[in-house]
Amino acid sequence: MKAFHVGAPNLAPWGEFARLARGSFARRWLTNRGPLVQQLEAELQRRLGVQHVILCANGTVALELAARAAGLSGEVILPSFTFVATAHALQWQGIRPVFADVDPFTYNLDPRSVEALITPATSAIVGVHLYGRPCAIGPLQALADRHGLPLLFDAAHAFGCADGGRPIGGHGLCEVFSFHATKVFNTGEGGAISTDDGAFAERVRLLQNFGFAGEDRVVALGLNGKMGELNAALGLANLRHLPRFVATNRRNLELYRQGLAAEPGLRLIDFSGQSASNYHYAIVEVDGDGFGTGRDQLRDHLAAQGVLARRYFTPGCHRQPPYNSQGNGRSLPQTERLSGRLLALPNGMQLGAGDVRRICRLIRSCPRGAISVGA
Repeated sequence: MKAFHVGAPNLAPWGEFARLARGSFARRWLTNRGPLVQQLEAELQRRLGVQHVILCANGTVALELAARAAGLSGEVILPSFTFVATAHALQWQGIRPVFADVDPFTYNLDPRSVEALITPATSAIVGVHLYGRPCAIGPLQALADRHGLPLLFDAAHAFGCADGGRPIGGHGLCEVFSFHATKVFNTGEGGAISTDDGAFAERVRLLQNFGFAGEDRVVALGLNGKMGELNAALGLANLRHLPRFVATNRRNLELYRQGLAAEPGLRLIDFSGQSASNYHYAIVEVDGDGFGTGRDQLRDHLAAQGVLARRYFTPGCHRQPPYNSQGNGRSLPQTERLSGRLLALPNGMQLGAGDVRRICRLIRSCPRGAISVGA
């Protein structure tokens, strides 16, 4: 029985990657911003409509570099309902994450919750485009401007998405992408920072190369945050197939929607209001009372049949060490409600139409009667 899991990588044909990789081997140039990295940065700049894209070793390092280049300190407000790397990238640098709640329908950062948490110690706001749906960019920008704060975005889920016709990538001070193997567009491992602020981009490049401002002159405390040539080769190959990846995601989501439409208590994520989406995240919200059993029971039922869905995310960051011991134990009602209800289903090129229909049949056949929420 074939198994499916969340995050199986989308990949270009081997030969396309191999051709680019052979060139890198022939040049004996594997890192330190080689020609493939420069080419991928230029292609992403055109695609995102921004002045600067800086490719990084991974998305977490990109977040760390963005925070350091922006001069953040003290406290930064962000959603608790996000992958823990968003918080870790701040905490690792001695910046205290302050967790806000999310909107119950979009699952994204609630500007009203943010505003209630702003203090003199606040140095920035970080929004997260969760599951590829843009967060409330306009209201968050207005809030940040009113308080004189920089606004940054974690766009790890949102490559290929748009808000009001404008690609995700050109909002706020910067937007930070993950190109991890689980993302709709991947470089195997990698990330990027996109911005229209030239001085900020120059600062990021300085910090990602050990703080060198020349061959042997160090002017800042930096790290090694560069992407290698082989990762860029995979990215260039994959980028050409992104329309096919997105089309497959969209077909799968429509099949999930058709297959689960008659099931009470299930709500599948909706991208219909977006001008562009990558359709990568097949998120279902499980109302245990309506469906007849809880999210975790459904996950276990699917796992027993080789379908490895994920509780994406459980619990919120504010309920996990080290954050729950730092005064972040306040109640975030929507985060806590959603962390017990949301389930990510497999998507991507791993699935044929028949595979999606089979997963829907498995969901419909889930035994009912036992209800419990996630931890």
